[in-house]
Amino acid sequence: MVSRMNTRIFFAKIDEAARLPIYMTTVGYWEHQFETERPEGFPDYQIHQIIQGQGRLIIADEEEYMVGPGDVFITYPDIPHRYMPITDPWELAWVSFQGREASQLLAYAGITGSGVYKLRNPELLPALEQLLVRGEGTGDTLDADDERSSSKHLYALLLDLKPLLIVSDNDNDEIERLKPVLRYIAEYLDQPLSLKELADVAVVSPQYLCRLFQKALQVRPVFYVNQERINRSKQLMFSERALRIYEVADRVGYENASYFCTMFKRHTGMSPERFRKLHGLN
Repeated sequence: MVSRMNTRIFFAKIDEAARLPIYMTTVGYWEHQFETERPEGFPDYQIHQIIQGQGRLIIADEEEYMVGPGDVFITYPDIPHRYMPITDPWELAWVSFQGREASQLLAYAGITGSGVYKLRNPELLPALEQLLVRGEGTGDTLDADDERSSSKHLYALLLDLKPLLIVSDNDNDEIERLKPVLRYIAEYLDQPLSLKELADVAVVSPQYLCRLFQKALQVRPVFYVNQERINRSKQLMFSERALRIYEVADRVGYENASYFCTMFKRHTGMSPERFRKLHGLN
């Protein structure tokens, strides 16, 4: 369907839409994408899907990719990048977006930064096609009803990315390399766990361990450890209701009960006392 389109771009009126958790800023289609250079990046998140032809993407002058049909490339706000055609035509569609939930929805799909991802099916993403179709007959700017509809399709696009993307062998390798570390964390969760100690378990440097966690689980090691400690503290509050807060803290590896309360609230949005009260555990 897209191949019968002419080059087009639609802009959203973002004043009202900016209140939404996620909202589109532009959507478009190029019969032939020209060379684009952004030394200071772009202010919005962008998803580009290649329909036909080959191109080249360079991110921050450090990472270089060849991209063609079946590929999507994603750029995060304010990250320097440039892309250019290798063949003529280089046909692609794209959507730009913003919103307080944008990064979380991308992370849900396993996307945590600018890069190239492969699709299981090279055909145009259904939700992206819907966004382009919604723009037909509206002129260059979408009205309020179109903006609300576009936000729905954009949410669907990001939510559906996870099953549509191919998990690379590298991702599987990273998860396998982390398994001994995850088992070690579970076994020694009640004890101090340093980044170096965890890196030694994986036989890698602390810096490389951070990259493994970020790629495989989309979180840093310290965040994962705290998350596991908070989850175990919840289990303890259910299974051993007589435990005091400082005892729960000690059992999950926090020597300082005040720090435990701070981390509990950071991860759950409430204090341990509030958690107990809400679940009838007092």
